[in-house]
Amino acid sequence: MTSSAKIKQPDISLTICGYSRVLEIISNKWTALVIYALENGSIRYGEIERRIEGISKKMLTQTLRKLEWNGLVQRHITPTVPPAVEYSLTPLGESLLQPMRELRQWGRENYWSVEEARGNYDLRK
Repeated sequence: MTSSAKIKQPDISLTICGYSRVLEIISNKWTALVIYALENGSIRYGEIERRIEGISKKMLTQTLRKLEWNGLVQRHITPTVPPAVEYSLTPLGESLLQPMRELRQWGRENYWSVEEARGNYDLRK
């Protein structure tokens, strides 16, 4: 039997590949923006909302809850009237900052090349 006749097993899997599971966590645009908003330390909910253009209260709440569930964000409640709630990255969330910063830098350096490629593709269609 030749090598081309052998049945190859997939080496990329949505269920097994750890990388694809991580992408599930961070691939949402709001998730990345919330992580960027928290990169300099604890801030209150309202400050996160003001920093992220276009995010709704509902989406911010859902994103923070998901990040908390995934162990990337922690919520601190100060028992005042009304209660003060601050969010910060956990050590696990902080460990994600360097790759996220590199991705942000890649975007800054290459976004217009992507836009140009899209335009060229559209012209060929």
